Amino acid sequence: MTSKFLAPAADVALVAEHRIEGYASVFGLRDRGGDIVMPGAYAASLKRMAARGDRVRLLWQHDPAQPIGIWDEVFEDAHGLFVRGRLLEDVARAREARALLAAGAVDGLSIGYRTLRAEPLPGSGRRLIELDLWEVSLVTFPMQAEARLSAKADALMRLGALRRQMRDARAAVARF
Repeated sequence: MTSKFLAPAADVALVAEHRIEGYASVFGLRDRGGDIVMPGAYAASLKRMAARGDRVRLLWQHDPAQPIGIWDEVFEDAHGLFVRGRLLEDVARAREARALLAAGAVDGLSIGYRTLRAEPLPGSGRRLIELDLWEVSLVTFPMQAEARLSAKADALMRLGALRRQMRDARAAVARF
């Protein structure tokens, strides 16, 4: 399996308490390894998974022993491979990942796949035409430097923290 640390152009967004979304792969951009993913590279893989009733896994740092959530949506659009999912609150590592996302310590997405069809590029790297997608991980070091939490996600995280503080304050007042 090959792993590519490709960050979403729209960034990894912590949308609500445990929901995340972003582009796990952006088409047409050369990554630090020199590869370029082409539009349609994931289509056949996603179709095969759907036919089997399978799904792309959400892992922590590409570790198959550390699933931390569920990707509810994985699809290609004109921009790239978009993912939307949720961190599982009952999984300790997922709670840690959420805290790291909220603090800005982790902000990248990375794909794990097997290359089915590629063409060499002049110099180095490949044009990736068809990939067998296995997983999309939250990672510390994305392949593209643009991987950051979006301002929208940051505002939503602050709103979530404020909601929790208000809930806790109400509970404290109710005890008196």
